[in-house]
Amino acid sequence: MASLASPPLPTHAPTTAARFLPAPASRHGVRLPRLLSQSPPSVSPLFSSVSARFPASPRAARERRRDSVRACSQAGAAGPAPLSKTLSDLKDSCWRFLRPHTIRGTALGSTALVARALIENPQLIDWRLVFKAFYGLVALICGNGYIVGINQIYDIGIDKVNKPYLPIAAGDLSVQSAWLLVVSFAVVGFSIVVSNFGPFISSLYCLGLFLGTIYSVPPFRLKRYPVAAFLIIATVRGFLLNFGVYYATRAALGLTFQWSSPVAFITCFVTLFALVIAITKDLPDVEGDRKFKISTLATKLGVRNIAFLGSGLLLANYVAAIVVPFLIPQAFRSIVMVPFHAALAVALIFQTWVLEQAKYSKDAISQYYRFIWNLFYAEYIFFPLI
Repeated sequence: MASLASPPLPTHAPTTAARFLPAPASRHGVRLPRLLSQSPPSVSPLFSSVSARFPASPRAARERRRDSVRACSQAGAAGPAPLSKTLSDLKDSCWRFLRPHTIRGTALGSTALVARALIENPQLIDWRLVFKAFYGLVALICGNGYIVGINQIYDIGIDKVNKPYLPIAAGDLSVQSAWLLVVSFAVVGFSIVVSNFGPFISSLYCLGLFLGTIYSVPPFRLKRYPVAAFLIIATVRGFLLNFGVYYATRAALGLTFQWSSPVAFITCFVTLFALVIAITKDLPDVEGDRKFKISTLATKLGVRNIAFLGSGLLLANYVAAIVVPFLIPQAFRSIVMVPFHAALAVALIFQTWVLEQAKYSKDAISQYYRFIWNLFYAEYIFFPLI
């Protein structure tokens, strides 16, 4: 029988040295040493009972209490996050859920159209209408939130590949919470429009919500079909927003609707621009779209061809914007229209060249798409001045 005593340690070894105990003998009689930690061996039951009868010294008791307090504080630190951090995380998730770049486009567009209507009729400005304009902006943001939100709910699998930073795909926002937000946006937005802007604008608002729904929700899910997807985005982002806001503003001023040349220009310009956004938005999403069999022009024709197509359409837009003030000089300020759009056209050509030099890497494609949106914002910022 193997001996149960451990082999003697050398007298010159330090007391903190690791000790070896023999492992139980194997079936072949081979015994392997077992490395123990530097901590002292556990106390036998006999000594445990003795220590229970004779309490430790006051100093040891104080040290045990200090260790207990430290352990509790560490456990508390690893416990539930404070309320302020929870609210901050929730706010961040909701903001990402709203897709801020689309919110900026909606806010800038509606503000620019209202400003243009007021510039054309300065004698009718009534500052009490500021509140009504604010309600309209909130309704538009709610409609925007509904459309982008319902798209995220039905695109979770695709977004985990293409946009893993979105709150549902990242697991920061549950599907149930997303549905609550989406329904709330639709109800609040519709209630504001019905109570403030009359039946015609209400019908346009409902049309926008309907188009946003059939774009994303099965069995329609028209985003699967490139032409239908482009038409929906161009209609909602281009025509409905510009026409609806301008119509509502003139109605609030007590005027019947009448197209002005600048508003007709921006409506046509932005509708084509929205078509370009609809085309180029799929450039960063090619990987996920192919995986989930979503047919887009980018998956069919390739990223390079679609980037050149988008840039070409925008250049045609800018050329038309440069020509228009010479055709209708009484309606536009050529001193603003010509240099402004020429500068944007040159910037677009440069950004397309940068994308080509970067060999259409994912980062370069994302930068190009963000630049397209910046051009969109710039058009609305300068629109009241044209």
